Amino acid sequence: MSIFRKITDIARSPQGRKALEQAKRYARDPKNKERIDRVVNKVRGRGRSH
Repeated sequence: MSIFRKITDIARSPQGRKALEQAKRYARDPKNKERIDRVVNKVRGRGRSH
C-alpha cells in the first residue's frame, strides 16, 4: 500500500476528520499562522539569516 493511500484512508476516518478540523482551527489563529509561516519559510530556506 502506498503512503498516499494510507494518508487518504486516515483522512477519511472519523479520527482523521477530527484531527483535520483541529488543524484547520489551529491554523486560522493569527498567532499560530505566523508560527506556521515561519517554520515553512525556514524549511524552504527563506528564513536564513546569512
